[in-house]
Amino acid sequence: MSQENIIQLDFSEEMKTSYRDYAMSVIVSRALPDVRDGLKPVQRRILYAMKELGLTPDKPHRKSARIVGDTMGKYHPHGDSSIYDALVHMTEEYSLNAPLVDGHGNFGSIDGDGAAAMRYTEARLSSTAVALLDNLDKGLVDFVPNFDDSEKEPVVLPATLPNLLINGTTGIAVGMATNIPPHNPAEVIDAVIAYMDRPGISIYKLMDYMPGPDFPTGGIIINASDMQEIYERGEGRIRLRAKTELEKGEAGRTNIVITEIPYTISGNKMKLVENLASLAKEKVFDEIYDVRDESSKEGIRIVIEVKKGRDIDNLLNGLYKKTQMEDTYGVNLLAIKPSEEGNGQPKVFNLKTLIEEFVLFQEELYTKEYRFLLQKAGKRLEIVQGLMKATDVIDLIIEILRGSTSVRQAKTCLIEGVTDGIKFKSAASEKEAKTLNFTENQAEAILSMQLSKLIGLEILKLHEENETLLKNIAEYEKILSDVKELYKVIKSRLRSLKKQLLAPRRTELTDTVAKAYVEKVVVEDLFVCIDRFGYIKAIDAAAFGRVAEETKKEFSCILKIKNTDKLCIFTNEGNMHQVKMDKIPRCKMKDKGTLIHSLSKMDNQEEALLYVAFENLFESMLMFTTKSGYIKLVSGAEFETGRQMIAATKLDSGDTVVGVSMLTAGDVLSGTKKVILLTEKGLSLGFPVAEVSEFKKTSRGVKAITLEKGDTVAFATLVHPAAETFEYQGKTLNARRVRNRKRAAKGQKANLQQNTLTFE
Repeated sequence: MSQENIIQLDFSEEMKTSYRDYAMSVIVSRALPDVRDGLKPVQRRILYAMKELGLTPDKPHRKSARIVGDTMGKYHPHGDSSIYDALVHMTEEYSLNAPLVDGHGNFGSIDGDGAAAMRYTEARLSSTAVALLDNLDKGLVDFVPNFDDSEKEPVVLPATLPNLLINGTTGIAVGMATNIPPHNPAEVIDAVIAYMDRPGISIYKLMDYMPGPDFPTGGIIINASDMQEIYERGEGRIRLRAKTELEKGEAGRTNIVITEIPYTISGNKMKLVENLASLAKEKVFDEIYDVRDESSKEGIRIVIEVKKGRDIDNLLNGLYKKTQMEDTYGVNLLAIKPSEEGNGQPKVFNLKTLIEEFVLFQEELYTKEYRFLLQKAGKRLEIVQGLMKATDVIDLIIEILRGSTSVRQAKTCLIEGVTDGIKFKSAASEKEAKTLNFTENQAEAILSMQLSKLIGLEILKLHEENETLLKNIAEYEKILSDVKELYKVIKSRLRSLKKQLLAPRRTELTDTVAKAYVEKVVVEDLFVCIDRFGYIKAIDAAAFGRVAEETKKEFSCILKIKNTDKLCIFTNEGNMHQVKMDKIPRCKMKDKGTLIHSLSKMDNQEEALLYVAFENLFESMLMFTTKSGYIKLVSGAEFETGRQMIAATKLDSGDTVVGVSMLTAGDVLSGTKKVILLTEKGLSLGFPVAEVSEFKKTSRGVKAITLEKGDTVAFATLVHPAAETFEYQGKTLNARRVRNRKRAAKGQKANLQQNTLTFE
């Protein structure tokens, strides 16, 4: 490679430039809508492809795969799944106030069900989409080459409907996002007309016509007083609530019936139902007796059965707080504003500037449309007047045609009055022919005129058409010369669209102060069951009472604990982990449960040595024994903390805890407990627990046993001094054969190979 072909670039500058180009491509060409037609590029291309396929509302549906294929092959060279997703979205009545595509087949549901594959579904344009695509053939918008210069596509659709405000949109670009809520079509059109009547109107006055968003799913906006600030700033937060009704239920219960859901969970209703059912099952809301979904084609109906005598208002406050029955919709009125250079720029609009941009676009569209109509009417008037003039001298024209040797010769005579080479019956006829001065268009129309046009009725129609054309041209010129007249036409068409899209407001606007939920906790006993693999679950006391004894033996630990308490876990790494009982899943005995490590901060190598209820710690003492032979007693009150994990004891480097035992202060003083230690090399030692000193949890403790080199403590436990046996690794060992401290200060060699403990 020659030196002159090497281009040297600064890497950081090239990265900045490339990323900036990519970011602008995502912003302008993919993620954000155009402020004029309210469409993203993929939506615009889908609608245009459907228009080209002739899929108007009066035509049969066509396979979605064909629409996606045409869109991808001609205009949008991206993944077919993203194109189909955009097509599906434009059919959703629960997402859009005026769907742009009429779908036939399974296009998903408000529950969250996905659409069927594109080969199974069919689609065509909706009547609303016609208002965005009409007059594409009149040159109202610019066309540009597609990605491979093989086709032309519109830069923007000639939308005569304020689609951006009616249907809203959402999109995430690079470093910015848009979230424009849908509004009631009739209210939006009224606001646009009000702006055209008074361009200086304030946002406050515009809200008399358009007070706030109107979501397809209904619901209640509970901070309506914030809407003016949101519309003025172009951003803010709307608080949405589900709409509920109260009904009498069975057995004296009351039913809370959700009839409308927040727009934020549109297309995912089952998530709300599952969340409510989960909260009821886990007794987060003890007031709930049952939850069921009775929704149908008639509408949403989620029934929450409330137990007899419970506070309904308080329960609703809790549901609003802990579920998506109340949610927040973040408004961001961001869209692409076209520039004179043709490169659109993202801009945050307010309500008035959004309407202003639409009105300016309408002025441009209608001006081009009436110029087109004026030009078309002028051309037709030229032809009609030529034909009328021709009927007056039809005998002369016939004589010219019969005397001419070619069409060109006859046409030249009609236009310029040249009679050379044409045979006339008389000199008078030739003299009259020289006065003819038809235009070229008129001459062509005369030469192609049928003889039937000479019938008196047809001639009368020409005169009537002439009068109509003159009247229309005068009207077109009047409209084009006066913006007020232009506005009258725009408003007339908007009112016609309003009748077509007229629908009552769904979303209610109120100002509601959120009330706190007073949690009335019903204290009850639960049984926490942990198996040898570390899976944990909580079982109701009543259900646990029905469990067979053989089944209970499958668990390494079963602990009785109150539902308001916390489970404390002491581990071999010297930590104490806490898990609130409401985090432990309530299960049936046959259910597996959840791994304890996923509920706490325990790492995978950490081993639980002791499980205890938090409230039982305060009246207890804990004995810690480490691998290096250190031992101590710690008061349970030391472990009072709100943190999820704390260090329970101090450990030297490489040391671990081998035993954590719980006992009472009375056990220590009365000598009713005996400590037994076993080492890896088979040494054993036994002594009264009264000989163990009490320390703080931050202390290491004292040596309990003198270990040989390379030996470590393997096991520590507490037994009654009179106990005959104790369990160790599944073996039953003889407790009486373990020597006490006075007789075996350094421990005695033990044989642990058999089920009974013997000494050498």
